[in-house]
Amino acid sequence: MPNFLLTWLITAVSMVITAYLVPGFIVKTFVAALIAAVVLGLANAIVRPILVILTLPLTVITLGLFLFVINALTLWFVGSGITPGFRVVGFMPALLGSIVLTVVSSVLNYFFNRR
Repeated sequence: MPNFLLTWLITAVSMVITAYLVPGFIVKTFVAALIAAVVLGLANAIVRPILVILTLPLTVITLGLFLFVINALTLWFVGSGITPGFRVVGFMPALLGSIVLTVVSSVLNYFFNRR
């Protein structure tokens, strides 16, 4: 349970940092980032696998690069108005935001999950 909470907090902090770095990626409050982290986790658990299976031929043809598009679409879906206080305005901010969010959360996970 503590690992889940730490991952949740790291994802929320990563979203706030990403909002600071990427124009069009808007997080109004830290509470909105916490809610968006939960909704993004649910979307990654439910919607993303379906998209990956449906677009598998395209992903194979592009040697996996289409997964960036799937990540951006998932993030854009979550930021399209589902989550109050979190907004992603357009596909390009979603694409850049998904890359920055992945890098920032990976770095933070590296520093905080060391034992």
